Amino acid sequence: MKAGNFSDTPEFFLLGLSGDLELQPILFVLFLSMYLVTVLGNLLIILAVNSDSHLHTPMYFLLSILSLVDICFTSTTMPKMLVNIQAQTQSINYTGCLTQICFVLVFVGLENGILVMMAYDRFVAICHPLRYHVIMNPKLCGLLLLLSFIISVLDALLHTLMVLRLTFCIDLEISHFFCELAHILKLACSDVLINNILVYLVTSLLGVVPLSGIIFSYTRIVSSVMKIPSAGGKYKAFSICGSHLIVVSLFYGTGFGVYLSSGATHSSRKGAVASVMYTVVTPMLNPFIYSLRNKDMLKALRKLISRIPSFHWSVVMQSWLTATSASWVQAILLPQPPE
Repeated sequence: MKAGNFSDTPEFFLLGLSGDLELQPILFVLFLSMYLVTVLGNLLIILAVNSDSHLHTPMYFLLSILSLVDICFTSTTMPKMLVNIQAQTQSINYTGCLTQICFVLVFVGLENGILVMMAYDRFVAICHPLRYHVIMNPKLCGLLLLLSFIISVLDALLHTLMVLRLTFCIDLEISHFFCELAHILKLACSDVLINNILVYLVTSLLGVVPLSGIIFSYTRIVSSVMKIPSAGGKYKAFSICGSHLIVVSLFYGTGFGVYLSSGATHSSRKGAVASVMYTVVTPMLNPFIYSLRNKDMLKALRKLISRIPSFHWSVVMQSWLTATSASWVQAILLPQPPE
């Protein structure tokens, strides 16, 4: 195939989840709803943690940061997807595609690091309760978060700069709803051996190693909990860790599942549908998992909502419903532009 440099190939084409025009309004409504739920749910978690002094602990601090990362993560991919569906266009320029790759890698790396820190927090709280406040002090939390951020940014910049050296073929169609690194490498006409080695190496270091640390932490936690004589104490300890374990299973299970299956399947469209799980569904479910299973969080959310005057709350909800309904009606009823 004929290759061209970046000036000859100014844009890529995101094919999305389906090429069926009749499904586009349904997809728009579905993903707009999921995006709004994700942003609103995670924003409520952040506000609840910051407004309640009882939640000013390392565990809830990390939870609020996780919610912020989830908002940023979904905002990196979802708005562009919704705009493309609404405007009936598939294009994304080269700069926008590389920017999307970079930010996706940054926020995935951050979420990975925060989940590891939360596992360590639970390990210290259950296995070393008397030393918890000494070990998990604000300085350590800040340093770990800064370290995770630096590693994530360096990893994202490394992969993005390695893509800059590639040349691409004329066929620039990406069977996905956002620019994912693995799909971009498949479109390159130049040698991607170094890029692939780098991907597998970094995935091993920043994926497998943290996951091993989480597994080790929970192995020690289970061992300590089993030594607790009372059934009530065991239940309380497991309930504290239950929410985090569910989120870890969703994030790593769907993430590794997508990448491990991508080499075995020939359908990139199926891989894009599977990617919805860790890019859209998991960030949307996180607020529900952490709030519904946590009495302190539910109490803080009730306090937060009760502080909002009923008039203002009704105005906000009415404005949100009006804007959302207008977008849905426009997407469903307006005729599609001619091709």
